[in-house]
Amino acid sequence: MLFSRKKRLRKEFDEKLLVQLDELKADWSNQRNLVEKSFDPSDEFIAEAKLAEAKYFYLFKEAKERKVRLIVK
Repeated sequence: MLFSRKKRLRKEFDEKLLVQLDELKADWSNQRNLVEKSFDPSDEFIAEAKLAEAKYFYLFKEAKERKVRLIVK
């Protein structure tokens, strides 16, 4: 009974991780495109893009460490 709860919680949090990972990837991609298309981006704008990249790769490494796989239905 304890292990079934543990598996259910792991599955729930893995799904949340994948959702956050997808959202951060979209945010990072958007920030990167805006910086590339910008004529003279400010330092603050570049820092926001780097922060979005760091957040994405942090969650990506966490998903890799947890061995989370995306199941396509």
